[in-house]
Amino acid sequence: MGVAIAPSVTASDAGRTGLSRTHWPRVARETADDLATDAVAREQAGKAPFDEVARLREAGLLTLLIPRELGGGGADWSTACGVLREIAAADGAVGQLLACHYFLSWSARLFAGPAPAEEIERKSAAQQWCWGGGLGGQDLPLTLTRKGAGYVLNGRQNYATGVLVADRIAVRAERADTGETFAVVVDATCLGVRIDDDADTFGQRLAAGGNVEFDAVPVATKDILGSLSEDEDVLSPRTALASPIGRLLSAQLLLGMAEGMLAEAREYGRAAHSPWRPNWPIGSLQDPHVLTTYGELTVLARSASALADQAVTGVQAGLARGEELSFDEYAEISVLVAMAEAAASKAAQESTTRALDVIGSRSASARLGFDRFWRNARAHTLYEPVAPRLRDVGDYFLNGAHPAFTLPARP
Repeated sequence: MGVAIAPSVTASDAGRTGLSRTHWPRVARETADDLATDAVAREQAGKAPFDEVARLREAGLLTLLIPRELGGGGADWSTACGVLREIAAADGAVGQLLACHYFLSWSARLFAGPAPAEEIERKSAAQQWCWGGGLGGQDLPLTLTRKGAGYVLNGRQNYATGVLVADRIAVRAERADTGETFAVVVDATCLGVRIDDDADTFGQRLAAGGNVEFDAVPVATKDILGSLSEDEDVLSPRTALASPIGRLLSAQLLLGMAEGMLAEAREYGRAAHSPWRPNWPIGSLQDPHVLTTYGELTVLARSASALADQAVTGVQAGLARGEELSFDEYAEISVLVAMAEAAASKAAQESTTRALDVIGSRSASARLGFDRFWRNARAHTLYEPVAPRLRDVGDYFLNGAHPAFTLPARP
């Protein structure tokens, strides 16, 4: 449903899953079409997206990245990015929720050993878990304190995606005794976990974002996924790929929003200029200004899409290298993803703003809901500003500097 064509299932992926190349793209389109039918009403109601998560779960999209032998969809990141783009074009907030779920539910493969990761993914597939939270840093970190054979988790996580509907919450926590940082997963229903929905953001209202209080929440050793240290003596290049993977999802999310805005504006413009509606206050489809604007926005979206597709290829190549990946190779992948996220951010902000101009005053109608695209894109870019990505690209180009290992506030 978007302007640009998203990545589809690769031949190797199709062979591994036993599914046709068109299966997951078709499922994504059907789910996106379903979400699009009531997107405006749902966004304006602003209720916690339990129903939306049920739609994703029923379509099999929550377990998409889990291997088939563990009960999942067996798809790769190329497929997941295509699915995310399709969902985000229909509903950017649900797209953010899905992006966060993919990142966190898959993170055990990078931070934990093979056996713990397999156990987590098997349980996640069997019980159809929805994941929420975030592994990015915050001013007041959560703390892990030794207690018996395990730990207790304390502190407050401010605005974490998906937590209002999550079965499992993954967070960043700091050991009270050593200061080391770790990725930790907790049961959302565990005693001591308190979630509120007072985030009150003007955009991404259906991303199930909220604040989480952890009051002496028990954490077993097996629930500590692994280190989030930035020290290259601790951090391996393969583990460091968590950073570009999170940012790749951010880029796909932004592209979906841009493509969704352009597609809806185009369809609205065509309908408004049907012969039986000749007098609607909107620029003609032959107006040079309208044509030029859509031309510029299409070029932005397609260019960002091409960069994003290159970034997907780079990430998958890096993952395929496994433990043989070097930090120089990681840096190249990270910079490529940074370029893709920067281009996608510009495409999303330009498209969701300027398309309203060519639609005209009718775009101010709350009933039509065009404003949700701008609010969703702007809310996301406020949490994930583009300036640090551009600095990374410039520093690498000029000085060969490796981008720092940083995890997005919300993928």
